[in-house]
Amino acid sequence: MAESDGQERTEDATPRRREQAREKGQVPRSRELASASVLVIGALSLMWFGEDLGGGLMDVMKQMFSLSREEIYDVHRLWLILSGSVWHIFWPLALILITLFGAALAGAAGIGGVSFSWEAARPKLSKMNPLSGLKRMLGKQSLVELIKSILKVTLVSGVAVFLMWSSLNDFHQLTIEPFPINLYHALDMLLNFVLLICLSLLLVVAIDIPFQIWQHNEQLKMTKQEIKDEFKETEGKPEVKGRIRMLQREMAQRRMMAEIPTADVVITNPEHYSVALRYDSSLDRAPVVVAKGIDFTAMKIREIATEYDITIVPAPPLARAVYYSTELEQQIPDGLFTAVAQLLAYVFQMNQYKKGRGKRPQPIKSEMLPIPSELRR
Repeated sequence: MAESDGQERTEDATPRRREQAREKGQVPRSRELASASVLVIGALSLMWFGEDLGGGLMDVMKQMFSLSREEIYDVHRLWLILSGSVWHIFWPLALILITLFGAALAGAAGIGGVSFSWEAARPKLSKMNPLSGLKRMLGKQSLVELIKSILKVTLVSGVAVFLMWSSLNDFHQLTIEPFPINLYHALDMLLNFVLLICLSLLLVVAIDIPFQIWQHNEQLKMTKQEIKDEFKETEGKPEVKGRIRMLQREMAQRRMMAEIPTADVVITNPEHYSVALRYDSSLDRAPVVVAKGIDFTAMKIREIATEYDITIVPAPPLARAVYYSTELEQQIPDGLFTAVAQLLAYVFQMNQYKKGRGKRPQPIKSEMLPIPSELRR
């Protein structure tokens, strides 16, 4: 089995590998299918259009062998006769050739489809290397082609002998039939022989197609390292993806920190959690989480809140409930409306007290805030 960098090609080709191979013109092809389709369709087209072609040829021969002396020595009249004679056989011959052309295209694209590739058509010096040519001559592919050739010769010879043996009575009949009946009979026998011999090649095609598909898949097989390298190229290297994710987190964190000054209150679990809430009745239908974090991020949120004189309220159960139930820029769940409303009322009263417009509110007790059991953490 072929090896690459000491590794065996044991893995099936990926879709990307198959697509790249197709772009280079590397698709499964069966020459036996192409040749057999041309031969079979050619034999059928002769049976379909052969009578018209034969009649046209007969008319041409009759006209050419019955030329008068004046016609022979008149170049202009001779040219008109020749062009008219060719027209008798043009359409039957054109139909046969068009049918053969279609059969050739269908046979060539039978298992690999239609594929145009400049890469495959480009001249390669490696194909002109005598050593490479000798290697191909002595390779496995050449051995397979030799076996197929022997099989075809044996098959065609066997079918031809069988047909001739089974048609001995028809051969004897030809000797006693009058002309031109015996000629038509012989042509019918010949066309039937050609068609049956061509059909026998379908056995070779039935063997060749699965072999070509299997060989193509074997040629495209990859090593485990090649699959890993392709994954890195298509999906990105893990370290690069990790770096991108880290940069994305840093950008999101910077945006989050920039939103903290818009908050009305920061709820904390003094040891680990911090959640910043904003409530603007002209913008928000309910309080919105503008920042949240744990450990170092929580401490940073408290620092920014202190810098911008934002009220910080220790309420561990509520801080944990909001942190786990609400994402950034989302409204708090319905179950926390009452608890957050009580907290915001305390904050607004405290802000009025700081401005000298009211009495100092009673400190809020976090244990008294109503938090549904399904939202507790």
